[in-house]
Amino acid sequence: SPRRQTDFLLILFVLHVAAVTCTPGPLVDIVVDRYDIPKVCSREVQTEDFVRYHFNGTFHEDGKKFDSSHDRGKAFISQVGLGRLITGMDRGLQGMCVNERRRITVPPHLAYGSVGTGGVIPPDAVLVFDVLLLDIWSAEDKVQIRTLSKPASCNRTSVVSDYIRYHYNGTLLSGEAFDSSYSRNSTYDTYLGQGYLIKGMDEGLLGMCVGEKRIIIVPPFLAYGENGSGTRIPPQATLVFEVLLVDLFNPKDDLMVQVKEVPEGCTRRTKTGDYIRYHYNGTFQDGSPFDSSYQRNSTYNTYIGMGYVIRGIDKALQGLCIGEKRRVIVPPHMAYGEEGVGDLIPGSAVLVFDIHVIDFHNPNDPVHIKVTHKPKGCSMKSETDDLIQYRYNCSLMDGTLLDKLDSPSFTTLGTNGVISGLEKGLSGMCEGERREVVVPPHWGHGENGAGGVPGSAVLFFELELVELQKGVPEGYMFVWLGDSPNPLFPAMDLNGDNEVPLEEFSEFLMLQIKEGKGRLRPGTDADAVIKDMFNNQDRNEDGKIVVDELKLKTDEQSERMKRDEL
Repeated sequence: SPRRQTDFLLILFVLHVAAVTCTPGPLVDIVVDRYDIPKVCSREVQTEDFVRYHFNGTFHEDGKKFDSSHDRGKAFISQVGLGRLITGMDRGLQGMCVNERRRITVPPHLAYGSVGTGGVIPPDAVLVFDVLLLDIWSAEDKVQIRTLSKPASCNRTSVVSDYIRYHYNGTLLSGEAFDSSYSRNSTYDTYLGQGYLIKGMDEGLLGMCVGEKRIIIVPPFLAYGENGSGTRIPPQATLVFEVLLVDLFNPKDDLMVQVKEVPEGCTRRTKTGDYIRYHYNGTFQDGSPFDSSYQRNSTYNTYIGMGYVIRGIDKALQGLCIGEKRRVIVPPHMAYGEEGVGDLIPGSAVLVFDIHVIDFHNPNDPVHIKVTHKPKGCSMKSETDDLIQYRYNCSLMDGTLLDKLDSPSFTTLGTNGVISGLEKGLSGMCEGERREVVVPPHWGHGENGAGGVPGSAVLFFELELVELQKGVPEGYMFVWLGDSPNPLFPAMDLNGDNEVPLEEFSEFLMLQIKEGKGRLRPGTDADAVIKDMFNNQDRNEDGKIVVDELKLKTDEQSERMKRDEL
């Protein structure tokens, strides 16, 4: 049956193995036991390759050790297949991978033969080598570059003479780490292609974009060669660098400006001496942020071209419109240079600013008035002492609404009831007229602002004059609009009884106002004002004015005017 046949074959196999094991013959060739093979093997040892490996050498007969690179603390380095090793090792290392472990059993005729060597290896000795391969390279090797990731956009790649900042992890080909910039929390900063780096890195870092990640594999003769470096990099070691390019610039670089958005109707651009308010996000070239005015909820405010900001920004702020958005790339020699700023800005860092201009002005700017609607037949215009009713919207120059009044507001011009810029904007208006008024901060709320108005903010008003009541000069309650009656008392004495009580005095004044011959101070209680005027004339306080009291008052005023003239 099939089952019996299988059992019979198994017995024959076991007997054959037992016969081979019990009666070994002399080895004709090497025996290779690959007892630990890495999962990934990108390269195998070939003839003429150089190798670096650790080994323990023992005698096959008794397992006694005769040599060990581990004991010497130094890996063995040689070239394969050219007779620099015993023939058995030349053959046994072929096809081996880095980090592979294999046991190579070498018969005498492929080792030291019937003579042995140096009193260490006896004649006809079968040798066993336990080998761990650490490195492979060839004289024909070049720097190997594998791109791990690349940014979506790359406007510029690294070239010779650029100054670069990069992070890296450095390992040997076996995976053993020897250095890392991350562990120091500091990039490696250097000029490229100027001999400051090992040749392989000078080559491997060329053509990189900021934000790109690479694996750079450097053969020993383009790294530290026969001498190695310190205790971490052995002689003739292939080096593997995982690199992230953080920053690059060239000492000849100028400011780079990318205009993102320009508002329509830009009639004025910034220049030296202007005072600007802007928001910004500040990042490094790899996109990591270092500062933002938005996070502080406060614009950055400064004079332009006067050295109050870094040189690159002073230059970048020239020629901007209100509302414009720009990306500004500032090389370190136009920013904070080799020193940087504490823990905030690393030395030699390129800075990227995304700028949004909120407003700007010049300390010499006047109030700007634009009439958007003017009614026909405008014969009476607002001026000092007039009481006006007006509507307005007030906003910042970026459109942020600060205040809106649909119902009329009142003020008397010339009494400091509103900011000086608004007072100027409201002057010379007709009823029904509409205006747009731009008020620079020195005509507004100044450097400190007020309420919801930021410091040094330019204000934009949309004004409409609803009603105008002509006023009287400061200190007066009533003025004649032409010549007053002369003589005055008979005109006041409406019933001709030579005395003028309050009722008659009030009736006289209201008649003058009705006929357009005079007017009271607007915005006041007419009855109260008239009563004050009456009491001022009623010298003896008997409730009526007679001609002598009026004359006496007139003489006093004339006498006062004469004294003032003297």
